[in-house]
Amino acid sequence: MSSGVIHVINPNSTTAVTAGVDASLGALRFSGGPAIVCHTLEQGPAGIQSEADIAAVTALLIARARSFGDEAIAIVIACYSDPGLAVLREQSSCAVFGIGEAAVLRALAAGQRFGVIAIQPGSISRHLRSYGAMGVMDRFAGERALGLDVVELNDQSRTWARLLEVGERLRDEDGAEVLILGCAGLGSYRLALAQALGVPVIDPCIAAVTMALGEAR
Repeated sequence: MSSGVIHVINPNSTTAVTAGVDASLGALRFSGGPAIVCHTLEQGPAGIQSEADIAAVTALLIARARSFGDEAIAIVIACYSDPGLAVLREQSSCAVFGIGEAAVLRALAAGQRFGVIAIQPGSISRHLRSYGAMGVMDRFAGERALGLDVVELNDQSRTWARLLEVGERLRDEDGAEVLILGCAGLGSYRLALAQALGVPVIDPCIAAVTMALGEAR
């Protein structure tokens, strides 16, 4: 396998999110494999919660990607809204993956109908546009929000309670057979949530970096 680097960029400035992403990717690091390096976009907003936030970080993402030079095997945008994905693919010589797109593709292989746990209600319409563009609406069960912002996610007991509640509603009311965690910073809950709900749960960062490892191979 190549000795280059898979660069994972958190396009918001919340370092706790980056740390969570980095921890969730631990199992994908192995001897002889490419380095997986996580970055925080320090100039970005605290969270990507609007089209304005996406517009604000696109140029910053391009600049950060250019700084990687030829060492980059792949770049992963660690935000479920996939900000700047099309532009980065156009600008980059290496493969570029968005965790939202990767998670949906992985979910389609894990169950017939997928549901998504979003962070805020305002992001759902933005995500629906992405699913429509991907042509997967006939496999889409539903998307429900935790109603927590990026900072509030630091309250683990509250976050866990909401994950259980929203996940149960997606499973029982919407008919989701597989769930996607619709945020880069929720990976630490994946296994426990899958066990509690009895359905596969997709961490979008793992989905995207696994695809990047395939590109490296």
